[in-house]
Amino acid sequence: MPTTSTPGAPRAGDRVPVVPGRRPFRVGPASGVWRPRTVLVPLVGLLALFAAIVVNTGRGDYPIPISDVVQVLLGGGDEGDQLVVLEFRLPRAAVGALVGAALGLAGAVIQGVARNPLASPEILGVTAGAGTGAVAVIVLGGEYGSVSGPLAEIGVPAASVIGGLIAAAIVYALAVRRGLSSYRILLVGVGVQAVLSSVISWLLVKASIVDAGRAILWLTGSLNAATWDNAQAVGWTLALLLPAALVLSFSFGALNFDEDTARGLGVRMTASRACLLLMAVLLTATATAAAGPVAFVALACPQLAVRLLRTGTPPLLASAVLGAAVTVWADVLGRTAFGRIELPVGILTAALGAPYLLYLLVRSGKARQS
Repeated sequence: MPTTSTPGAPRAGDRVPVVPGRRPFRVGPASGVWRPRTVLVPLVGLLALFAAIVVNTGRGDYPIPISDVVQVLLGGGDEGDQLVVLEFRLPRAAVGALVGAALGLAGAVIQGVARNPLASPEILGVTAGAGTGAVAVIVLGGEYGSVSGPLAEIGVPAASVIGGLIAAAIVYALAVRRGLSSYRILLVGVGVQAVLSSVISWLLVKASIVDAGRAILWLTGSLNAATWDNAQAVGWTLALLLPAALVLSFSFGALNFDEDTARGLGVRMTASRACLLLMAVLLTATATAAAGPVAFVALACPQLAVRLLRTGTPPLLASAVLGAAVTVWADVLGRTAFGRIELPVGILTAALGAPYLLYLLVRSGKARQS
């Protein structure tokens, strides 16, 4: 009995044409497409980060050759070099790398959720909230402060984390009405940031000269007081939240659609946005607690990763690696490029990131006019 076949369908023995494209791969239940850039760019970023750490730990009043620094980092070297590198200088470079990675990851998450290259933790008010908490403890609970009791007992890192979480909770409470919209989050975040910036200014006016100087130094973002305890806190936060963010980032594509379409794809938009934003808030608050508000890393590094990888949404892993490399290299420039004057890392990142922000504003304006 002759068999029938669907017109146009390939028959047995026919050669199926190969459609040109990227090579797919499958690992257990997960599958994807092989893109060499997704591996090459993070590897180059890691090499740049390692070079920055080596240069940063080798420069100072007691210079150490690069070869000796590498030997110490690999477990060798003499006792004097080990003491200087591992105890005095490496904590600063490690905190800078972890803070930059946390901010780069947080910026990539926020930009992926908001679908806006101008979105960053600064716009959501998280950085301003962390700064308000830290400045309040420095000014009101410091040596010359007017408040005693529980506020004086709270350290600056803990107050920074608490302030960032409170600011994020306020933004979420005001923006969650009628559904969690990305544009509403940004608008509310800008308003909360403006209010908290005014609170910081009022605290600085109220403070004594000594406390105001301490607060301003912290607000610029500095790695001068970095310790292994700071690195441990940021490292644990990054180790816990980076895998979770990578898993939840698969919903980025569905966030482009409306609620009904996303629900049909099996994605709960409100829950996904809330979880991703909570991760970004925790990363930003922890990084700010360790080094102060380091500006523009969370804004520029995800967009740099987008252009290097040529992706539609900010890649999380590449953004974290580039954020770490940019922060440590900015610290190297701040320590060595101006002679005996040492600039905080936040000033260098702001100087490098502000022109890029203007570029993004001009580019978005031209895109709307076209």
